[in-house]
Amino acid sequence: MQISTPDWVKHAVFYQIFPDRFAQGQQTRKHLLKSPDWETWDDMPTLQGYKGGTLWGVLEQLDYLQDLGINAIYFTPIFQSASNHRYHTHDYYQVDPLLGGNLAFKQLLEAAHKRNIKVVLDGVFNHASRGFFFFHDILENGPYSPWLNWFTIEGWPLSAYDGAKPANYLGWGGNRALPVFNHDNPEVREYIMDIAEHWIEFGVDGWRLDVPFEITVPGFWQEFRDRVKAINPEAYIVGEVWDDSRQWLDGTQFDGVMNYLFTAPTIAFTAGDRVVLEQVQDRSYYPYPALLAPDYAQKIQALLQLYPWEIQLTQLNLLASHDTARLVTIANNDLPSVELATLLLLTFPGAPSIYYGDEVGLTGALDPDSRRGFPPSSQWKLDILSYHRRLIALRHAHPALRTGEYRILFAENTVYVFARILDAEEILVAVNTGTAPATVSFNCPLQSKPSWCLYGFGTTTWRDAEQLTLEIPPRQGCIFGRMD
Repeated sequence: MQISTPDWVKHAVFYQIFPDRFAQGQQTRKHLLKSPDWETWDDMPTLQGYKGGTLWGVLEQLDYLQDLGINAIYFTPIFQSASNHRYHTHDYYQVDPLLGGNLAFKQLLEAAHKRNIKVVLDGVFNHASRGFFFFHDILENGPYSPWLNWFTIEGWPLSAYDGAKPANYLGWGGNRALPVFNHDNPEVREYIMDIAEHWIEFGVDGWRLDVPFEITVPGFWQEFRDRVKAINPEAYIVGEVWDDSRQWLDGTQFDGVMNYLFTAPTIAFTAGDRVVLEQVQDRSYYPYPALLAPDYAQKIQALLQLYPWEIQLTQLNLLASHDTARLVTIANNDLPSVELATLLLLTFPGAPSIYYGDEVGLTGALDPDSRRGFPPSSQWKLDILSYHRRLIALRHAHPALRTGEYRILFAENTVYVFARILDAEEILVAVNTGTAPATVSFNCPLQSKPSWCLYGFGTTTWRDAEQLTLEIPPRQGCIFGRMD
């Protein structure tokens, strides 16, 4: 079977936005609450408090995102909910009024598309919430509700809020706030398919699927893909799967997954023994123990052999998300670790994803701390913003960095070297994670002999036909191309 994935994703740089925390908006708009009791924006976030970010605020920041080089946005859930993260969905057809409602989203979507910025929404289709109308009807009417078979009810009366009593219905992870849909029910299945179609018809460019591995009904995700792609063949479908995803990446279901199999070794290689273990040990990825270059090369090579190339080019690659601590905090505030990892992210096949605020050095431990308000410009780390802009611009400028072959050339001790090759364009990338300068020599079969330093401060010396010597400063990375 020939696998087909959306072409635009191969050239995308994503920006992940947690809507309550990115921007409140400065222009006068109609809001649901005239005097809201928001948490102070700069205070540490709490599990249940709101800070008042809106989609109007995102719209006002599109200039900033475009200047950064962003051409795709992934939103964590935006639908009506009673939680700041909105994974507890009340109404899948209504954008949360606190965010500006459907009107704000429509105007944001139109403005983004005018700038050629794609928009992908978070689809939480495994479970709903206690406030979801169909489940709420069961709470009100008990066994007389017509929606009983939409969930798995195990006894009466339902204990939806009393933690002293056992939950007598199926909740995700045992959480009674998240009743799990009965996906065997054809009405549930059709309801979810209709939601997916509705928002694709509205104009969104794809779905990020929350815990899709929990939905195991045969044919479910195949039908989801068929119906979404029938409306927009270029819609992006990306699943939140943290490990080996071959069963979903066969060309009949998802176009990609959140590629934590790239995240983990990249952090372990660049941050090494600086990784703060308490920030990663209870997560479903393993950016530890420290890796040297040969170990990293082995893991990256294995990853690149795991899926078809067409899928590799539409993986969603990331260094942090709302489900992890922020990279700078994981790396114990070691900024060279962050820069090295960012360089590897922006030169890897697939679509890189920047978690909002990472590009200005925002810190944050595990949830809820990793979901802080986007900082004012006076608190930005401008050197971090500068290299994000430069690396994103290089990716946009060089097709080889987006769709070119990835060929590992050298991996010894702390030095890792690879090439991205597309037709006649050859880009050479080298990183030294060690604390001492490194000089390495090896046979390098690149025809164009890239020597012009596009990024970093390393030097190249070519001898004979294929002998290359690289000098790389400590804790730095370099990108070389041809000077045309």
